[in-house]
Amino acid sequence: MEVIGIRTASLGDATYIVAIGSHAIIVDPQRDIGRFREILDERGLTLTHVLETHMHNDYISGGRDLAKALDADLVLPAASGAGFAFVPAFHDEIIEGPAGAAIRPLHTPGHTPAHTSYVIATGDADPVAAFTGGSLLVGAAGRSDLLGEQYARQLARLQFGSLQRLGKLPDETGVYPTHGEGSFCTASGAGRTTSTIGLEKAENPLFTFTDADAFADNQLAGLVPYPTYYAHMGPINRNGPTALETNTIPDMDPAAMQAHIAAGGSVLDGRDRHDFAAGHVPGSIGIEIGDSFAPWAGWLLDFDAPIALVLDPSQDAEAAAVELGRIGLDDVVGVMRGVGAWADEGSELARYETTSITDLSMALSEGRNIQVLDCRDPQEWAAGHIEGSVHCYVPDIADSFPDEINRDEPLWVVCRTGNRASIAAGILEGLDLDVIVVTKGGVPDLVT
Repeated sequence: MEVIGIRTASLGDATYIVAIGSHAIIVDPQRDIGRFREILDERGLTLTHVLETHMHNDYISGGRDLAKALDADLVLPAASGAGFAFVPAFHDEIIEGPAGAAIRPLHTPGHTPAHTSYVIATGDADPVAAFTGGSLLVGAAGRSDLLGEQYARQLARLQFGSLQRLGKLPDETGVYPTHGEGSFCTASGAGRTTSTIGLEKAENPLFTFTDADAFADNQLAGLVPYPTYYAHMGPINRNGPTALETNTIPDMDPAAMQAHIAAGGSVLDGRDRHDFAAGHVPGSIGIEIGDSFAPWAGWLLDFDAPIALVLDPSQDAEAAAVELGRIGLDDVVGVMRGVGAWADEGSELARYETTSITDLSMALSEGRNIQVLDCRDPQEWAAGHIEGSVHCYVPDIADSFPDEINRDEPLWVVCRTGNRASIAAGILEGLDLDVIVVTKGGVPDLVT
């Protein structure tokens, strides 16, 4: 048996292909199913089962269409509430897998009420692998507050029991979680993506708890906010998620962009933060294409509005559209290559000044009377911040801008690396604020 992990860095998640002889099982596939089919074809594998550990909150599943396309069994937790046909996974009831393999579902509630892990054994051997979804993670456990604060504590208590259940598996059993570093579903910082039961019991601090309430207190302390687009994922995944179609993104000229804006469309600029600062379409949001591109877009853009991209000629518009499509932002209507044509036709470009953390430090040390906005998350702020700065997390700026900021004076904006400060700049411009954005370095360089 071979486990092939396929990471999606932008979401901090993993899909797994379990190869058993000439057959395969896939666990928690995302909706761009073509990449999984390619691996199956390259290896000559026949798909027999698609296993879903839970109704995902952070992406749209491709499991339903993948199973249908390849005539495989779609297995979901029995109490998942899915509104389409599936094979129900009941706790501890063996599902016959390919080549004599046994798939053993374990009810592991906590991340969601119906969450189910899958333990796979080949022949009469001990379990080889546990696919733990959003239950036991590497150095952590899936958060329990995504369905609402009213359920969070009880789900956290259930998560304690789920880890205890998984901890009874043989120490050598592989642990293959869906969520990992970079996912808002976990706060893991272990630096690894897979593990074993024995290693987790030895190194995961959550296994030191012997009481469900103490465990829950720990899990619920200091949770960072999660993207608003999550609210759309559960209903889509329950009611019938569809595979993502890869389409060619047409080029847009300035006139088409103007019409798009006039009709209420969103403009998402994926260029380098310094290029965005040097000139961008007024009203656009600048989110550099990278590992956090899609989650921030899902958090900050109107979920139902069509999206026009602004990219450098070297950037792949179709790849950007796939990133967005994984979280349901399907309506990408076109791409404008740079902003040169926009300026050439006489349309105004928005700009702002950029600086470095060194320059900010110098301004502070000189005693200059400047305003500093720290747009990091609440946990980062609580861990240490620049004296005299004001805090407002990026997604809160539009609705909860701090009253103590003088809107008539320039505002220095800072985060940890410059990425979120650059994202915040587009929002602050919409509030008619004059910003100076720290794009090089951040608060940790000044506060230790």
